[in-house]
Amino acid sequence: MFRLWAKIFKDNRMQQDICITNSEADTRTHKIFKALDEVCYTFDLGKPIWLDKTVQEFKRHDKARFYQDNFIEQIDFDYLEIQIIEEDDM
Repeated sequence: MFRLWAKIFKDNRMQQDICITNSEADTRTHKIFKALDEVCYTFDLGKPIWLDKTVQEFKRHDKARFYQDNFIEQIDFDYLEIQIIEEDDM
C-alpha cells in the first residue's frame, strides 16, 4: 500500500489535508504523480512545478513543500506539503 499525505498551510496552521492511497502495481514515481494529481483536483489547484530545490528536498526526506514559486496561478495559502507516509514493501 502506498499512502501520500498532502496538507495546505496558511499562517503556520494546517487548513486542509487529505491522504491518498494507491495499491496499484505501478512505479513509485507514477504513484507520486497520480496522488499529486488527485490532491490538486480535490483542492482545486493547478499542478505545481517541480523545481530543482523541491526535487532535492523530496529525494532527501520523502517530503516536499510547494510555495508560490511552484505554482503558475496565485495561491491563497503559504504552501502545499506532500509527504509519503507508507510505501509498498518490495
